[in-house]
Amino acid sequence: MGKGGQTVKRVLRMLAAVVMASGATGCTSISYYAQSLQGHAQIMAARKNIAKLIRDPSTPEALRAKLTSASAIRRFATDELALPENNSYRSYVDIHGDAVTWAVFAAPQFSLAPRTWCFPVFGCVPYRGYFSLKSATENAVELQRQGLDVYVSGVTAYSTLGWSSDPLLSTMLRQDDTYLASLVFHELAHQRLYVDGDSAFNEAFAVAVETSGVRKWLRAAGDRAGLRRYEADRKRSADFLGLVAKTRDELRQVYGSPRTPEKMAAAKAATIDRLRMRYRRMHDRHWAGYRGYDAWFAAPINNAKLAATSVYGEQVPAFLRLFDLCSGDYPRFYASVRRIADLPKSSRAEALKAADTCN
Repeated sequence: MGKGGQTVKRVLRMLAAVVMASGATGCTSISYYAQSLQGHAQIMAARKNIAKLIRDPSTPEALRAKLTSASAIRRFATDELALPENNSYRSYVDIHGDAVTWAVFAAPQFSLAPRTWCFPVFGCVPYRGYFSLKSATENAVELQRQGLDVYVSGVTAYSTLGWSSDPLLSTMLRQDDTYLASLVFHELAHQRLYVDGDSAFNEAFAVAVETSGVRKWLRAAGDRAGLRRYEADRKRSADFLGLVAKTRDELRQVYGSPRTPEKMAAAKAATIDRLRMRYRRMHDRHWAGYRGYDAWFAAPINNAKLAATSVYGEQVPAFLRLFDLCSGDYPRFYASVRRIADLPKSSRAEALKAADTCN
């Protein structure tokens, strides 16, 4: 049996171990773990060594250039950002699609608290991931039948937290090298530090490492124009998250009011309409016609979508402030974040916000 077959056998053995460790019973639980591990096994079996692909004369020139950049980004991650030195992102897989997995988010009709699912190794997270869009859609339909708001999002990269050597995916190469660097730094940050059951903390930490890392990478390359573009993108992202945060605050007031379900549904719809109106106003007045978020606003907006968006943004400024308190020293920053991560979940966000030293 070749390397691909050996990988499949190892992952299938892992499946049995995970199902036993989780105490999963019933066909639904077992089939969900099976599709997850089978999908990952197929990706692992398709890996090709990046160094060999770069040397191979049959590799298309555009792909060779991307892989060469990816190799330099990977070295930078370890040498300059103190991210894990391992075999992740040293191999490549062509996914032949726009997403590698699909995440299904759900929330009650009148609440912004996302539904969570708990898994061995990764803890509890506010989404369920699928390697099949069909399976993700079927799960979304079932959740909608339960009266929940549902949001399905394609995912371009994912991390196994160092349990396997995560490959570079074709979905990660769709945009420019800055986008590629942001994904590599983000996913390796998850390998550097991950707290079971606290997605908001984990994602904001990874975004902070990604943001500071991309800035350092662009400065090291002397790419001033690229840095200006990146900072403009960050400003637009902050504006967008600010709009979402304001809407979430308004919806909390709606959901906490003594309205009938009919009046609450109407107030919810009006609040989301105001979000779209504010976006159009900001787009026209401050973004000089930039339309990168148009698709997000054109698609349906509900509690699940708003909850999913907030997971990635709310604590990022506090992490970046802590990074500055650590004088941009990554090992010191990671040690400081680890001390906060060791606190009870209920105390972490406040401790992060209140931090006034790196120690």
